[in-house]
Amino acid sequence: MIARLFNAPLGDTETAMGVGTVGSSEAIMLAGLAFKRNWQNKRKAEGKTYDKPNIVTGANVQVCWEKFARYFEVELKEIKLSEGYYVMDPEKAVEMVDENTICVAAILGSTLTGEFEDVKRLNDLLVKKNDATGWNTPIHVDAASGGFIAPFIYPELEWDFRLPLVKSINVSGHKYGLVYAGIGWVVWRTQHDLPDELIFHINYLGADQPTFTLNFSKGSSQIIAQYYQLIRLGFEGYKNVMENCRENMLVLKEGIEKTERFNIVSKDVGVPLVAFSLKGQSFHSEFEISEMLRRFGWIVPAYTMPADAEHITVLRVVIREDFSRTLAERLVADILKVLHELDTLPSKISRKMGAEDFGNVKGKKVKREKLMEVIVGWRKFVKDRKKMNGVC
Repeated sequence: MIARLFNAPLGDTETAMGVGTVGSSEAIMLAGLAFKRNWQNKRKAEGKTYDKPNIVTGANVQVCWEKFARYFEVELKEIKLSEGYYVMDPEKAVEMVDENTICVAAILGSTLTGEFEDVKRLNDLLVKKNDATGWNTPIHVDAASGGFIAPFIYPELEWDFRLPLVKSINVSGHKYGLVYAGIGWVVWRTQHDLPDELIFHINYLGADQPTFTLNFSKGSSQIIAQYYQLIRLGFEGYKNVMENCRENMLVLKEGIEKTERFNIVSKDVGVPLVAFSLKGQSFHSEFEISEMLRRFGWIVPAYTMPADAEHITVLRVVIREDFSRTLAERLVADILKVLHELDTLPSKISRKMGAEDFGNVKGKKVKREKLMEVIVGWRKFVKDRKKMNGVC
C-alpha cells in the first residue's frame, strides 16, 4: 500500500521491497546500510578502494543521520544553511558529490521549518552529473513527516519514485500516518536496490521468513494499527485529515501574523506547522516566550538553527489531527498574554548586562554576537531553573 502511495514501479518485472521499523530512525539506518553495501560491491567489482564512503545532505537533517554516519563509519558531508534559506541547496549538494558518495539524502519536511526540499531539482542536476561522470549516485528521501502528507494534498509534487534516482524512501507512521509511537517504514524502489546479502532467512516459525532489521523482539500492534488506518480511512480519509491540518495551520499563522510581533519562518507548502521568530530588536527572547507558555499548558519548543544560521532562534508549533481551530485561536490568545506580560518586565538578561552596557545597546541594531550572548544567557537561566525544580 505504501509503495503504491509513493508511486513505486509495480509491474510484472518490478517489485518494490519494504520493511516495518521502529520509527524513521531505524528505517534510515537500514536504507543507509543498503546504499553503503551497494556502493562497496560496485567499487570492489571495479577494483577500486571502498573504505571512504560519504553521504551528502543538508545541515538541517535529523540527528538519526548523524547517528548512522558515526555508527557505520560514513562521512556526513553537510550543506550549510543561510539566513532565510533553511533547507539543502540542490546545486551545492550536487557540487559536493564525488565518487565515494553512496547517496544524497533529501528531506520531505524539515524538522526545523517543515519545508519540503526540492527533490525534483536535485534529481535533474544529479542525472546530469551522473551522465558526465558515470558514477550513478542515487537519492534517498527522508519523508518521515511529509510522506503521509504530500501524496494527499500535493499530488502534483514530484518527490517520490516517479524520479528515476530515488531508490528508497522512509516515512514515520507515528507522525502523519496517524498511528501511535513506534512505527516507521522504509521502501526500496526494486528488489535490486536492497542487497540480498543483508537479508536473513529463518524457517523455525514454520515457513521461510526474510528479515532485515536492527532491532529484535517487538510487538505487532503498531503494524496492525497502520493497516487498520489505511483501510478504514482510505485515500479520501487521509486527504480530509491532512487538509484540515493545513487549514488549522493557516488559521494559526494568520493569528500570529496579526500580533505584528513575529516573522513567519515556515512555508505554506510543507508539513503543517508554524515556525516563527521575534521581529527586530528585542531584549526578550523566544526562550522566554517558550518558558512562559508552559504556564498556560503549552509546550512550544524554542531552538536555534544549525551551522551558519545559529543566530536565528525560532518557536515551532506542529499541527496534528487533534489540533482544532479553537485550540489555534486559544494559543494565539495565550501568546498575546505572554507578550503583554513580557512588555511590562525588563529582560532578565538586560538586568545582568548592567545599565551602562544596556544604554549603549539601546536604540541601535543588535549585533549577532549580542544576540548570541542573550540566547546563551537565557539557556543557562532555564537550565538552572530546571535543576532547582528537579525531583529526586
